[in-house]
Amino acid sequence: MIEVLAKLGRGPVFLAGEVLECVITFTNPLSASSTSASSEMLAWASAQIHCQFHASENRVALPPSDGSKHDVQAENETVFVPNRGERGQCILSTPPKILFCDLRLDPGESKSYAYCETLPIDGPPSFRGQSVKYVYKLTIGCQRVNSPIKLLRVPFRVLMLHGLKDYQFPQDETVAPSNPFLEEEEGLKKDSRLADLATELLMVATSRRSLHLYNISNTRGKVGTFCIFKTVYKIGEDVIGTFNFSEGDIPCLQFSVSLQTEESIQEEFQHRRGQPVSFSTHARHQEACLHTAQSSFSLPIPLSSTPGFTTNIVSLKWRLHFEFVTSGESAGTCLVRGSQSEAVTWTGVEQMEVDTFSWDLPIKVLPTNPILASYVSQFSSTNSITI
Repeated sequence: MIEVLAKLGRGPVFLAGEVLECVITFTNPLSASSTSASSEMLAWASAQIHCQFHASENRVALPPSDGSKHDVQAENETVFVPNRGERGQCILSTPPKILFCDLRLDPGESKSYAYCETLPIDGPPSFRGQSVKYVYKLTIGCQRVNSPIKLLRVPFRVLMLHGLKDYQFPQDETVAPSNPFLEEEEGLKKDSRLADLATELLMVATSRRSLHLYNISNTRGKVGTFCIFKTVYKIGEDVIGTFNFSEGDIPCLQFSVSLQTEESIQEEFQHRRGQPVSFSTHARHQEACLHTAQSSFSLPIPLSSTPGFTTNIVSLKWRLHFEFVTSGESAGTCLVRGSQSEAVTWTGVEQMEVDTFSWDLPIKVLPTNPILASYVSQFSSTNSITI
């Protein structure tokens, strides 16, 4: 028996273009006092990253795949196929890397191997939607002598930031403070600069603020105004907006604001022409606002959500969806006087004519620092298997 342990050192979330680092440890768990006959042998081990794509047959019409399907690991199979037995299609993969050949582990002995691979920058981001799914995994395959191949899959999340692909790092090193006691490999240094560049680009894109004012009105007249200071956000930020109903001609009884994503399939891949778009609500604020002059809301963008993106098959966009309930009468008729005594009691009317209408405001949602997103990731940094 051999225990295989894979650990992602920095966490399970990465930006496309970064270097994924994983330490893979093979251990013979028997006591060191066991006899030499208890030694274990592994013929080989290999690792590879792939992205698995799965589409709903009721929503997406995909062309037939040319590749052969591998659903079952044959007993005598010696070919390393990382996506064997998985649903969907493998749309992206890195070249496999051999970790070792002919490894012997004595009782209590363990050996570790470092796997490093740059994540493709032109692939799709990780996404689990109603119509399609993009799932990234690091698959480690190993085989004992005269035994079938065993696969250890390490799922992780990939965020996509446009603009990194076209950035060229300078050839000469810039003068910057450094620690002379630490040695940095060139790949790690470039990877660190890539993360710093992404953080800077995100900060510049999401820190711009300008006043956006929108008039809220229906067929009867003006209801109020809506104010928001920016329309570009990172996941993990709060979307904040304010309402002013004091200048409205039509009283607003209630409003709701929903933070939603809009998942649409490209026309050539739609199962039926003109099929509806799929919406998902991530946060919602509802408030009764009769006789309210001003109000506000704050909707958090979950760190686990997917920023907006577009591929040849699907497009994901973000929006604020507003719903308003207004009175068909003036504000003074919404209350009635209950008594003629000195102590005046005002009560709401039992029936009221109302109108409802909705409005959508598109916003842009970008990724955030992958280290921050790792704190709430559903994936574990450590995965293991026993063979």
